[in-house]
Amino acid sequence: MSYLDKVVERRDAVKAEMDAVLEAVASEDRTDLTTEETAKVDALVTESRTLDEKIEKLTAQATADAKAAEARLAVAEIATPKVGGFKATKESRTYSPDSDTSFFKDAYNAQFKSDYAAQERLARHQREEEIERRDVGTANFEGLVIPQYLTEFAATLARAGRPFADFATFKHTLPPSGMTLNISRMTTGSSTAVQATQNSAVSETDVDDTLLTIDVRTIAGQQDLSRQAIERGTGIDQFVAQDLIRSWHTTLDNQIINGNGESGTIQGLKNAGGNAVTFTEAAPTAALLYPKLADAIQLIQTNSFVNPTHFLMHPRRLAFLLAAVDGSSRPLVVPAANGPTNAMATGAGSVAYGNSGYQMMGLPIITDANIGTGYGAGDNQDEIYVVTAPENHLWEQPGSPFTLRYDATGAGNLTIKTVVYGYAAFTAGRYPTANSIIAGTGLVAPTF
Repeated sequence: MSYLDKVVERRDAVKAEMDAVLEAVASEDRTDLTTEETAKVDALVTESRTLDEKIEKLTAQATADAKAAEARLAVAEIATPKVGGFKATKESRTYSPDSDTSFFKDAYNAQFKSDYAAQERLARHQREEEIERRDVGTANFEGLVIPQYLTEFAATLARAGRPFADFATFKHTLPPSGMTLNISRMTTGSSTAVQATQNSAVSETDVDDTLLTIDVRTIAGQQDLSRQAIERGTGIDQFVAQDLIRSWHTTLDNQIINGNGESGTIQGLKNAGGNAVTFTEAAPTAALLYPKLADAIQLIQTNSFVNPTHFLMHPRRLAFLLAAVDGSSRPLVVPAANGPTNAMATGAGSVAYGNSGYQMMGLPIITDANIGTGYGAGDNQDEIYVVTAPENHLWEQPGSPFTLRYDATGAGNLTIKTVVYGYAAFTAGRYPTANSIIAGTGLVAPTF
C-alpha cells in the first residue's frame, strides 16, 4: 500500500467516524450535539481538512510524475529508430544488485521524510512482486516485500539454515488471525468384534478425544542503525537485514527440532514424545549403530502404522557413517555410481548440506547442524531422528519474515531501529510415535 493509499484510507475512516456520530444524534431525534460529540466532530473536521490537503498534494505529485514518465517514454521512442516489425526490450526491476537505488534507504525516506520518489519506487516494487511472486501471496501480508536478491548473495554470518523445515515437514499457511491452532486427537476409538450368535449384542465402545492445542509463536530480531549508516552507507542496511532474515530462518529450524514449548518457545521434535531408542556403546561403530536405525523404523510402523520418510542427523553423524570401513578397510557408505556391493548406505556422489543426496534403508538422509551436539550426561552427544514428514506439521505466516517495521525510537541519537519478525507454529504431537529418537553414549563426538 502506497503512502497516498494510506492517507486516503485514513480520510475514509475519519468520514466514517463523523457519520457515526451524526447518525447517533439523528437516531435519538436530537438537534444538538453534546459537548463531547461537538469536540469529537471538531477534531475530525480538522483532521479531515489536513488529510484533504495531503491528498491534493500527493495526487498532484503523482500526476506530474506520470506526465514526466510519459514524456521520457515519448522522447525515447523518437530517439530510437525502428528497424523491423517489432522491438524486444527488457525493463530492469526497481531494486536489483545493479540498481542505483537502495530498497532500505527508500523505505526509510518514504516513512520518515515523505519522499514522493521513494514512495513511488516502493509502490512499483510491490507491483512487480505481486506479478513475479503470486504463489507466496504478497497481497496477504502487511508491509514491504524485500527484494529477493537481498536474501541470496550477501556473505553474512554463516548460519545453519533450515534443512528440517524445508525437507522433512508438512508445510501449511498460517491462518491470518489467532494465536492458537486446535486439532482433535482421538484417544479412545470405536470397536468391532465377532458377533457371538445371531441377534446378540455387537461390540460398542464410545469414542473419546482430547484437544491438541498448538501455540503460534513469534520469532523476531532487531538491530539499531545510525541514520548516517542508512543515508551515507553503501550496502550496510541491506547487509544487516540479510543477516536478520537468515537468523530468523535458522531460529525457526532450531525451534522445531529443540524447542520445549515453554516461555514462548515451540515444542519441537525432540520434546514431542517420539519412540525412544537408546544406543549405549563405549566404542561405537557404524555396524553397531545400524540395528538401532532398523529398530527406530519398526517402532514407527508398529506404533503408528505409517512409513517413515527421512533420517535427520547432524553432519558429523553422516560423516561418521561415511568414514566407516569394513574388515578390509573398504568404505561402508559409497556413491551408487561406484557399483556398491553390500553397502550400508549409498549416495549420489559428493555430500550436500541439508538433503545430502545419500540414503540408508531406502530413506533419504537430511543433515541439519541445528541438531545439538551437547546432549547427554557428558554434554557431547548428538541424536538421530527417524521422521515421518506428513506428521511433522509446520505453519508459517505468508512471507515471513519479510515484514519490516522502522521505528525512530532513538531519534535523539539519530538511531533507527530495524525489526524483522514473523509467526510460526509446529507440532509433531498429532501422532508422536510417527517419529523415533535415537540417543545415547554411542552418539558421542566421533573421531576420524
